[in-house]
Formats: sequence, C-alpha cells, structure tokens
Amino acid sequence: MARPLGPVRLRRTNYLTLFIGAILCLFIIYFLSHTGSSSQTTSATRPPTRKPAAKSSLIGERPPVRRFNLNNVTITPDPIGNREAVLILTPMARFYQEYWDNLLKLQYPHDLITLGFILPKTKEGNAATTALQAQITKTQKGSAKDRFRGVIIERQDFDPPLSSQDESERHKMENQKARRASMSRARNSLLFTTLGADTSWVLWLDSDIIETPPTLIQDLAAHDKPIIVPNCYQRYTDPATGKAAERPYDFNSWQDSPTAQQIAAKMGPDEIILEGYSEMATYRALMTYMYEVNGERNMEVDLDGVGGTALLVKADVHRDGAMFPPFPFYHLIETEGFAKMARRLGWHATGLPNYKVYHYNE
Repeated sequence: MARPLGPVRLRRTNYLTLFIGAILCLFIIYFLSHTGSSSQTTSATRPPTRKPAAKSSLIGERPPVRRFNLNNVTITPDPIGNREAVLILTPMARFYQEYWDNLLKLQYPHDLITLGFILPKTKEGNAATTALQAQITKTQKGSAKDRFRGVIIERQDFDPPLSSQDESERHKMENQKARRASMSRARNSLLFTTLGADTSWVLWLDSDIIETPPTLIQDLAAHDKPIIVPNCYQRYTDPATGKAAERPYDFNSWQDSPTAQQIAAKMGPDEIILEGYSEMATYRALMTYMYEVNGERNMEVDLDGVGGTALLVKADVHRDGAMFPPFPFYHLIETEGFAKMARRLGWHATGLPNYKVYHYNE
C-alpha cells in the first residue's frame, strides 16, 4: 500500500556554482581548439618522413633484367661482315710467348674476340698465369686495334693427374685416360662459364699452337661447317740432314674403321680407344696423313673424330649440349668423344687436311 508523501521542499539555485561551471567549460573548449590547430600547423609545416626500408643481408641489389633474342645471333660464312662475336678458349699449363704473338697477329677484329683461359694450380700453372697476365695487361693498355673485347682467366679447382707436362710424359699411353679426362673437365669448366648469349663461334686453340694463318678464323668459318678442324703439324730440324722439316702432330682427327669398331665391341664399359699408338692398331684413316703437298687448301673431308689443337665450333653446337666427355663415351673421350656426342645430336665434323697450323716443338 502506497505511503503518503510528506511536504516537498524546493532547493534554492546557487548562482555562484553556475558561474564557475560556465568559466570552466569555456576554458576546456579554448584549450581543445588551440591544441588541435597547433598540431595541424606543425604537421603542415613538417616535411613527411618515411621509415627506411630494411635491407636483407642475404639478398643484394638486384641486377636489371636483360633480354637476349638468340634469333638475332647470326652464324654465317661471313663473320667479319656480320660482326659476329668469337670466343677463343685455351686450356693452358705452360705459357709460350709464340702463342701470344700469334694470337695478336690474327686479323679478325679484336673488338669481336673474347679470350678465355683456364690454368692448373701448380708451380708451372702459377708461372704461366703470371706470364699470361703480364701480356694481357700490356695488350689491353696498348694500341686500340690490338685490344680484345674481353679476357677471362680461370683456375682449375682440381689437381692435374700428371706432375710433369713434358711432351714425353704427356703422350705415354698409360697416362692418356687420366690426362684426357682431366683435360675434358678443364675444357667443360671453361666453356660453361664463358659462352655468352651473343657468341657465334668458339675457337678452341691449344696454348702450344704457335703458328697459324692470320686469317684462321674467317678461313675456317667460310666453310660454314658446324665443326671444322685444320691439320696440325710440327716444325723441327731433321737430324739426318740438318735442314728444317715438318712432321704430323695431331692424330685425333680421323675417319672410323671396321677394325676400330671391332676393338670397341670387345671392350669393357670403362675402356677407351686411343689413336696413334702401335699397341692399339685401329687402321683408321688419319687426316694428318691426307695432306697433299700441292693440294687444294680448302679441300674438305668428313671426320668421325677430331683433335682440339685448333678447332672451330659453331656456338649452337655447344648450346645444344655437345661437350667434352671426361668419361668413356662410346669408348671415346675428350675431343674425340665430343665429335661423337655432336654427331649424336645431329652435327657433323669436317677436316681440312691441306690447311695447316703448327705445334710448338719441345
């Protein structure tokens, strides 16, 4: 039940309290509006700052994207007229000044030639590297017409199988498999790291080739063959007559024979056929003996095996995957194995028995 309320008393308004409250409200409004305008002014006058992006310690500056259209790389019988880039590759154990002098005499434009070298980390290899660097520095600082487009020097990351590079030791039959397997590794290392996107031709030139025609590159390229090799001879003094003479040197350029194929058929998987040794008579037709004294210099012969003393290869052959097997490949190894591998890829080798280059005579 509701209880009746008593009499109600109204409170008197305190005007002093109202006045103080009004002053306090005005102060708060002024403070807030002043602070907002100050912050806007400061932010308007202060330049914008950006936090620097953190750089990864693992990823460096990214190089610009480069595009190469290999359809624009020509490989023609007129390499000078078409300004085609040539890569000259030389595995080097010893430095011969005659090799370098002959290189400088090449009449192919040097601004289209890149040189690549690979040398072993041995006492002889170190001496060869020092001598080579001295000649490169002299040439690249010399006359503009002699300067090459580029020079690359590499050192082998594996030990050579032979302690001596004397000719008699190098050509012992029992040393051939290990020596040529090592040579294959050196050639492949050099090739895979130097072949450029714009390279048209690769000239393999041994460091002991000391005499070639000055027009070697354009002469060989004019035949328009994927693989072409000249005949390698050696000048010497005939002890019987005391007169200057010549003799065959490279026996690795040949046409196969039924006898060699029969020998291969009886071999184990890790055995190789070697050419130029009486202990293994293959009866192959050797290009070195096809030379004719008054023969046509540009006469061509088909080859099944090639030597590497001077060997011109269209760059597309290497791009297709043809390299120098450091293992028995159809019982062949190194340059002879390269010719076999190239043939399996559809490329054929050609020889020029009457076109000579000359090897150093030790």
